[in-house]
Amino acid sequence: MTADTANLPGTTGSAGGGSGSGSSGSDPAARAAWLRATLNRHAHAYYVLDSPTVPDAEYDRLFQELQSLEQADPALATDDSPTRRVGASPAGQFAPVRHSVPMLSLGNGFDDADIVAFDRRVAEGLQAAMPEAVGPHGVEYAAELKFDGLAINLRYENGLLVEAATRGDGTTGENVTANIRTVQAIPLRLHAEHPPAVIDIRGEILMFKADFARMNARQRAAGAKEFANPRNAAAGSLRQLDSRITAQRALRFFAYGIGMLEGAPMPVSHTALLDWYAELGVAVSPERAVVHGASGLLGFFHEVGLRRAQLPYEIDGVVYKVNALDQQQQLGFVSRAPRFAIAHKFPAEEALTVVQAIEVQVGRTGAITPVARLAPVTVGGVSVTNATLHNEDEVRRKDIRIGDTVIVRRAGDVIPEVVAFVPEQRPPDAREFVMPKACPVCGSPIVRGEDEAVARCSGGWVKCAAQRKGGLLHFVSRRAMDVEGLGDQLVEQLVDRNVVTTAADLYKLGFVALAELDRMANKSAHNVLQALEKSKTTTLARFIYALGIRHVGEATAKELARHFGTLDGLLEATEEKLLQVDDVGPVVASSILQFLQDRLNRELIEQLRAVGVTWPESQPAKITAALQGKTFVLTGTLPTLARDAAAALIEAAGGKVAGSVSKKTSYVVAGTDAGSKLVKAQDLGIAIIDEQQLLKLLEEK
Repeated sequence: MTADTANLPGTTGSAGGGSGSGSSGSDPAARAAWLRATLNRHAHAYYVLDSPTVPDAEYDRLFQELQSLEQADPALATDDSPTRRVGASPAGQFAPVRHSVPMLSLGNGFDDADIVAFDRRVAEGLQAAMPEAVGPHGVEYAAELKFDGLAINLRYENGLLVEAATRGDGTTGENVTANIRTVQAIPLRLHAEHPPAVIDIRGEILMFKADFARMNARQRAAGAKEFANPRNAAAGSLRQLDSRITAQRALRFFAYGIGMLEGAPMPVSHTALLDWYAELGVAVSPERAVVHGASGLLGFFHEVGLRRAQLPYEIDGVVYKVNALDQQQQLGFVSRAPRFAIAHKFPAEEALTVVQAIEVQVGRTGAITPVARLAPVTVGGVSVTNATLHNEDEVRRKDIRIGDTVIVRRAGDVIPEVVAFVPEQRPPDAREFVMPKACPVCGSPIVRGEDEAVARCSGGWVKCAAQRKGGLLHFVSRRAMDVEGLGDQLVEQLVDRNVVTTAADLYKLGFVALAELDRMANKSAHNVLQALEKSKTTTLARFIYALGIRHVGEATAKELARHFGTLDGLLEATEEKLLQVDDVGPVVASSILQFLQDRLNRELIEQLRAVGVTWPESQPAKITAALQGKTFVLTGTLPTLARDAAAALIEAAGGKVAGSVSKKTSYVVAGTDAGSKLVKAQDLGIAIIDEQQLLKLLEEK
């Protein structure tokens, strides 16, 4: 859905999106009626409900079709046609505000030819009345970004912000002044000794990508609905009835236009207008330029396109405006857009296509991801045939079925995803997705833990080739076997060339095999071999952690090593014995047993021992009954024990040391200068002991 506005007095705009499906027929009147109804329905969903139902590109296609029909037969045009108005009516939940100067839309250009034609029309329009406007390099334009946010009009009277309104239908918007006052990027008072008596500053409310990601993370944590994209997040945040909610959202603002102006001279150019705004303390985008002729316009477009993915906010194109305001006035307007400006849109990053199948992929950690196989469609200039569906619950939540027509989104280098299906195009024979029971790579059962969103291949990295690279990278990582110099690229090559299939194979590598790898010099190969040899001498805790047993992290590996003392003791452990280990519950115990009872995993362990991987072993830990399962927090300075030494004594006796006080804390060991932890322990009624009492506990049998 396209709606961006020009930045001459009386114009402004915002990006739009949405469309409907198409029903074709030979009757132009019926087709035009259907197009009007469909476009109005989707415009309402986009502008009023902030919930677009179809991609911008599809809306644009239908809009152009309706325009063509009406141009061919003007009798088909009606007063309620989307071609005769901008946007949609206000939602009604805010007081209406009638704009002193209408906020109109921009026309769109979709390829280089459209922009060349625009430049030619501008030059021809200026040639007769203002021949000096067309210089040797062509007409002078202001080029800037087309933000994907929500258009807003800010009215300042004598420098004070008095009213803010959305664009609405271009004539009447919604009063969102209370919410706008919470946006830190918008000044409540203009920075000027003698501000204009009245000025309408127009621009875009938007949300930066990083802020959007943080907000959705909070939504997930709270179990609330996530926003589909930054544009919807900005619009939804601004149109909250409770401005306190808006205040919690990180909204930004960039000015790009002007409406009414009284008590100050109008700047001579669009560039001068934005420079003036900056002086007034109003945010304007630094991503803008003055260019000449069609070549300058296209150069700006392609340069921005190369940097688009790195920009901190979403854009869906660029905007060109004749720079001189008197030239803008000379060119004037057509029915719904200025002749002096145009939006040059990037290839659509959303598109419609059909789900031909839903299959699963196995990730490096064994995660099973449903993937939609799509009828080929171009999204953002790239042909897309696959799109992620994330997990089984997401497929169910979005109700995506095989045979559905769906919206596919791609942003920058992000993996394409299926956003939603189009209900009105669902075929009667659409089939629901069924999660397979066996891994498509190794045939192991697919399992999904209780309270987990992701299903996984149970084969593990030793058995499942899809998980091999991830398992090997974990095995050599710093906190595991710590093999310096053996990173992603080398492991990728070793696995892809079938040089390495298990972790034991790493220790059988020869100099020639390593030196033949890409980007490996002789010295680098020697360094890797030395690092592998050095890593053979490790600790039992590191070795257990390196095995990559599901649910066994670094801390649990330390507990297992301390509790059993030897690897054989762990290998012979029953579930009952595992449950005696601090930090091991039924789920972790089951995962350990499943791993250690698998023949391939046992073979790997023996192979690693055979190639010389060793560690010091000890007697099983004697657990002091008083400390088993107890959690301690240390605070302040103890008389004789350093904090690390005290923590080591507690852990050696079966206790745990935590960094903060909670209801799960058993004891707080307080020394001199104890701070807030001591106060919190007193508030929670937790036992507080000193060093002498700690040593007495450690002596108990």
